[in-house]
Amino acid sequence: MHQTRHNLTRTLCALLLVATALPATAEQRQPGTSPWGPDDEIGRLNLMTDQSRAQILSRIHGGKSYDLSVEFFIGMPSWQAAGDPHYRIWMTHTPHGTVIDDPLNQGETMNHHVSYTGSAVSMYTHTGTHIDALNHFGLDGKIWNGFSARAHLGDRGWRVAGVENFPPIIARGVLIDIPAAKGMDKLPDGYRVTRRDIETALGKQKVSLKEGDVVLLRTGRMQDYDNAGRYMHNPPGLGYHAARYLVETAGAMVIGADNLSLEAFPSELESDYVPVHTYLLAEQGTPIIELAYLEELARDQVYEFAFIGSPLKFRGADAAPLRPTAFPIR
Repeated sequence: MHQTRHNLTRTLCALLLVATALPATAEQRQPGTSPWGPDDEIGRLNLMTDQSRAQILSRIHGGKSYDLSVEFFIGMPSWQAAGDPHYRIWMTHTPHGTVIDDPLNQGETMNHHVSYTGSAVSMYTHTGTHIDALNHFGLDGKIWNGFSARAHLGDRGWRVAGVENFPPIIARGVLIDIPAAKGMDKLPDGYRVTRRDIETALGKQKVSLKEGDVVLLRTGRMQDYDNAGRYMHNPPGLGYHAARYLVETAGAMVIGADNLSLEAFPSELESDYVPVHTYLLAEQGTPIIELAYLEELARDQVYEFAFIGSPLKFRGADAAPLRPTAFPIR
């Protein structure tokens, strides 16, 4: 009897391991229910506390800082294949034009003396360094915490889970430099980052992940940022099972990368063309940062830092530009 029970236990454990290793099916995957309550709209950003913010701020080493954002310019890399607008800037006022048009009725003499310049921009919200809100991708019409497009999405944006709800992000940041760990300058086209890649890089960097971290993956793709066609073509990115590891085992609060899509394509799941996005945003409530500029951190081998960044508060939007800064810590 003892041997029978032992064999049964071994069989059940083996089945469990196989089940957890297999890709989730469409039926198994559904938006997550927040442990922070039915009104939660920010997901794992709830891991930030006054204590956690004070703790990381107290470790800032000095005056050195790293700007983790990219410049916006006409012709920059952006999503256009699905019909989204690319970045545009145009002048609404120029010194010479103001003299001619006199829009404020100040007269020619004043307009010659006071040189007036103004401009306007338009773009897709997922342009440049930005953060994805939890309403960006869902499953079967529902997003994080069971909110639905039918009940909560109007013509002026989402009534819940908009990016305006995100608080300033102040947390420990960790750079994981995947190509450096492989002895490369950058990852090859289409490379899918695995859990082993992450663990190997962390081991070489002598850094461990902790719950509540902002985890930023370097693929090296940012070196092609000034060449939009090259930057957009078949980028390397994060794999589905590696994303699960970062959240479920390592405890990441936010996950980001230096590419435009975070994940690699084609999808690992037949049932979902963007499984990393739907897993992180809809199932786990984990915000995503894309187009993070990580080259200077990598150059100086700064793998741990205080991450400070806030998105623009676009009401009801599914993303917004982010200007994050990294401060080395003791």
